[in-house]
Amino acid sequence: MEKVLGIGGVFFQARDPKALAEWYRQYLGLPIEPEQTYGKCLSVAAGEITVWSVFAAKTDSADAAPFKMNYRVRDIDAMLAQLKAVGSTTSEKVDDYGAMGKFGWATDPEGNLFELWQPGS
Repeated sequence: MEKVLGIGGVFFQARDPKALAEWYRQYLGLPIEPEQTYGKCLSVAAGEITVWSVFAAKTDSADAAPFKMNYRVRDIDAMLAQLKAVGSTTSEKVDDYGAMGKFGWATDPEGNLFELWQPGS
């Protein structure tokens, strides 16, 4: 049985991503470089990275959820097949970004979208 290995990231929308990222950097101390909208290495264990990212609000795409969890998995294809077998809505395609890894999407029983990430090698 496939299992989630950890949290790959937390992603959410904002009207002004740079300003909000700066607020989190300044007031919560998140490791975000000035003028960036994401931070890496919130936690590093055994070479695994957790990403925090804020991005421009979308209203015209399938990926318009205001908040999204990203779960790190060992085998994205096996995980998507496992979820589909139990009735979860899953993405028909997996986006492969080479060294960055593979990404796929599914929903939980209440319709909440989440992202799966298989890190690249």
